Amino acid sequence: MVIILFRVIIVYLIVLIYLRIMGKRQLGEMQPFELVVTLLIADIAALPMTQTSMPILFGVIPLTTLVILHFVVGFIARKSITMRKVINGKPVIVVSPEGIQYNALKELNMSLDDLMEGIRGCDYFSIEDVLYAIVETNGTITVIPKITSANVTNENLKLQLPENTLPLILISGGKIVKPNLNIAKVDEQFVIDALSKVQVKTPKDVIIFTLDTEGAGFVQTFDGMSKNLQLEYKGNW
Repeated sequence: MVIILFRVIIVYLIVLIYLRIMGKRQLGEMQPFELVVTLLIADIAALPMTQTSMPILFGVIPLTTLVILHFVVGFIARKSITMRKVINGKPVIVVSPEGIQYNALKELNMSLDDLMEGIRGCDYFSIEDVLYAIVETNGTITVIPKITSANVTNENLKLQLPENTLPLILISGGKIVKPNLNIAKVDEQFVIDALSKVQVKTPKDVIIFTLDTEGAGFVQTFDGMSKNLQLEYKGNW
């Protein structure tokens, strides 16, 4: 009994340390590879606690290997946009100004009930209130409301404002996202010229650069600088 007690304490402390090192994401915020690692850690940790005939090192080594694998996969996902899409997937638009994208729902194996539940979780109770709904890579749903349905509605204030737009990420982690350049119908020189307006020399210095259809952009660099900018640009997506 005493041996089991000590084994439980040791494994508990090791798992606690490893989970703290891995980060503070809640279960519902985990990317697929993070969830897999967490589930495997739970299964492996149980073995040396209950099987006293197994050397405790046989539990510690697989746990350590999983944590190292977690950081390797996370590093690859941060450094490569292509691998990030392979490992994490990509956000999927399931509601657009044209309505519910039923084929996208089928690809995600989601029902209309799942969609409506996610929209209600964002405090919108009618599909008519939603301009865009996006299923993020961790499975959560993000909603961009129509301008007339946003909190403290501009319709009530009688303001004439343009419709909300969905910003495109043109730079992510120092790399230009070429598929989004095609959607925005711009080239890499457009991105470089935009960065020069906020004294940024190269895309490699930029954590994120977003652009919407009205030419409103946001730039944040690795050194902590963040700026909004307005470009002479008009898009349609």
